[in-house]
Amino acid sequence: MAKKKTSKKTTKKKTSKKVPVIKLGKKTVKRIVDKKRDAATVKKIETLTSSIVKKSLAQKEPTFEIPTRSVSNMKYNKKKRILEMGSNTQTRSLFNLGQSRKFMQSLLLAKGCKDLIAAEKTLSLRGMYYMGLHTIPGTKEKTFNDQGESDGILEDLEVSLDGLREELHIFAKKRGTMVGNITVVDNGDEINCRKMGSGGYAIPSICEPNVMQFKNCDADFILHVEKDTVWGRFNEDRFWETHNCILTEGSGQPPRGVRRMLHRMHKELKLPVYCLLDCDPWGHYIYSVIKQGSINLAFESERMAIPDAKFMGIRSKDYDRLDLSDDVKIELNDRDITRAKQIAAYPWFEGKREWQREIKMMLNNGFKMEVESLITKDISYVTEEYVPQRLKEGDFLD
Repeated sequence: MAKKKTSKKTTKKKTSKKVPVIKLGKKTVKRIVDKKRDAATVKKIETLTSSIVKKSLAQKEPTFEIPTRSVSNMKYNKKKRILEMGSNTQTRSLFNLGQSRKFMQSLLLAKGCKDLIAAEKTLSLRGMYYMGLHTIPGTKEKTFNDQGESDGILEDLEVSLDGLREELHIFAKKRGTMVGNITVVDNGDEINCRKMGSGGYAIPSICEPNVMQFKNCDADFILHVEKDTVWGRFNEDRFWETHNCILTEGSGQPPRGVRRMLHRMHKELKLPVYCLLDCDPWGHYIYSVIKQGSINLAFESERMAIPDAKFMGIRSKDYDRLDLSDDVKIELNDRDITRAKQIAAYPWFEGKREWQREIKMMLNNGFKMEVESLITKDISYVTEEYVPQRLKEGDFLD
């Protein structure tokens, strides 16, 4: 006698945050394709290349325009509190000996991106370098001398096409980790970031909504730390559990994937972002990039910058406030001093008295400090005393 088929009842978990629930169905695919976005990207590539063909057929010099990616073409939008790219452009020409190499490299990689989209596949920056690498027939000339050339051209293509690297189906090396009270759906796979062990969830390079969705988030805030060594202490002490948060790190200056993830969680889940960074010009710059955006990538600030992010520390006054020993002092070198003065002159820091006092105190002290210096107080001082006290007092720089 055949056994009756029984179906297990499933209960839907309630989500604390009002986030859109993505119905993935019974079957999931490893690559979620956004055909509408892909079609728009292909159209942009074809428009760029068609204009070059038309100029050639009309016996005109083949050229195309690229927005200038430099400080001179960057402006700070006070209303939005982010960096934006200006309207200046530069012409890239085939018949200009100084530009012809980059001109041909641009078209070579544009074709590679179009092929990737057609194949519904993605490729790493390193992979794109090798995809376009070959020796030009009849010469000893290679299309690229190194990956740096290829990476720069891909950034040029992004701004020229008014598209994103992710839209060109290109990703970078993973760098950054996350753990905490949230579940993510990554390419159809559900990942509970509460159960990621000591290693955590490796934040991918592509964190767009068509690839990654959020669910079951009951965290109250995001704590972003500068380095994985500090992140490891917070994770081992289960800080994210006792303080109901999401804990992230970017291995120094966070790559685009980490910044995009932070931006999306802040905007879509309404989670405040607190940054625990070193007391040095580089920690200050990392905060600036998270908060206002990157000068070199100002065209992406709208989807990455978090103007409301707060700087938690470590602070110049902590040396006296916490009665730290001389052992934690790291003498400022000439490069540190120059960089600190540059940061103090940034338009988004220039008018903020607290930041001017912070940078001036660091320069007057003549030394910098790392978050790890708090270990001299106690192994878990940073997780059990320092951060909880800053959160309780609301002691942040904005």
